[in-house]
Amino acid sequence: MTTASTLEASPAALEVHDVHKWYGTQRVLDGIDLTVRPGEVTVILGPSGSGKSTLLRVINHLEKPEIGHVSVNGELIGVRRHGRRLKELGERAILAQRSRIGFVFQNFNLFPHLTVLDNVAAAPVATGKLTRPAAQELARELLGRVGLGDKAGAYPRQLSGGQQQRVAIARALALRPGIILFDEPTSALDPELVGEVLAVIKDLATSGTTLVIVTHEIGFAREVADRVVFVDGGRIVEQGPPGQVLDAPRHERTRDFLSKVL
Repeated sequence: MTTASTLEASPAALEVHDVHKWYGTQRVLDGIDLTVRPGEVTVILGPSGSGKSTLLRVINHLEKPEIGHVSVNGELIGVRRHGRRLKELGERAILAQRSRIGFVFQNFNLFPHLTVLDNVAAAPVATGKLTRPAAQELARELLGRVGLGDKAGAYPRQLSGGQQQRVAIARALALRPGIILFDEPTSALDPELVGEVLAVIKDLATSGTTLVIVTHEIGFAREVADRVVFVDGGRIVEQGPPGQVLDAPRHERTRDFLSKVL
């Protein structure tokens, strides 16, 4: 985590400006504004269906907002300015932007036919950032960082869920992204495997990596977050330091949610 003075002095790593998203007639995001500073750990809490996962997908343009825009390190994501309007980028340009935004999914999304080493090395090779030997060297380094240096030759089916998710984190790190998004990274895990994944994320949090984490792990949020954001009905209801939001929430909806999960 970073200090308050550092966060205030830094330019934004992520800016979400007045983002709205519909699925048919259902409004999923309803005017989201969010700013994340470099090195900040932002934890997003909220009930199921509140728009948390959709927000992450909008940030890296897996979902296109109907209104509003997102920028990462000052660069608009998925669009460019054309006069006073925003024009959609081509798919190749969007893929290049996504390579600078790490994304760790709920269900790992590893390639079953590739070894652990090649799962981690694949993206730097595919994007042309590294040669295959250099990517494999980096992959071995990252697998060691997440405690899986001895699993390089294994296949995903040979790993536990917790190990697969740690591989997914190493894969996200392989592109050296400016920010990493985590979409409920422990929700698909058996309870006894949750700790090993959270330990890796805690290590990232203390290393100065900018993280945005959707999770239901309240104790984890209290320990690692610089800021907790509570989302309900597609809106940010409350946000602030974890001590304030989790221990002395100001909004009745936040208090009601926490009373059911703590």
